[in-house]
Amino acid sequence: MTTLQKIHDVPVLMCAPEGEPIRSERDALDFIGDAGYQGAQWVVIPAERLDEAFFQLSTRVAGGIIQKFAQYGVGIIVLGDISRHTEASSALRDFVRECNRGRQTWFLADVEELKERLKG
Repeated sequence: MTTLQKIHDVPVLMCAPEGEPIRSERDALDFIGDAGYQGAQWVVIPAERLDEAFFQLSTRVAGGIIQKFAQYGVGIIVLGDISRHTEASSALRDFVRECNRGRQTWFLADVEELKERLKG
């Protein structure tokens, strides 16, 4: 289940933590379509909804999913604690840092951090 919220006047589609794991670009398209239908600029996906392969950059799952969001002009936010993944992979740690510098993909710890990022 997803819900549309406005955070600082920014429409954000919030995905529920419960549900099928997001494993592929095809899974991501459901959220992208829902975001487009509801007019959301961002989709927030709880980290626990993402398949483990997403956090292993060598699988290219993360790249494919993020690219799909970029193609459709929808931002993606991975919300939650991913420290066990970033501690295990310097490449992922670097990837997260670079994503967080941009305006397309963010990895954020919690809703408070999300609200702060959407402020300005």
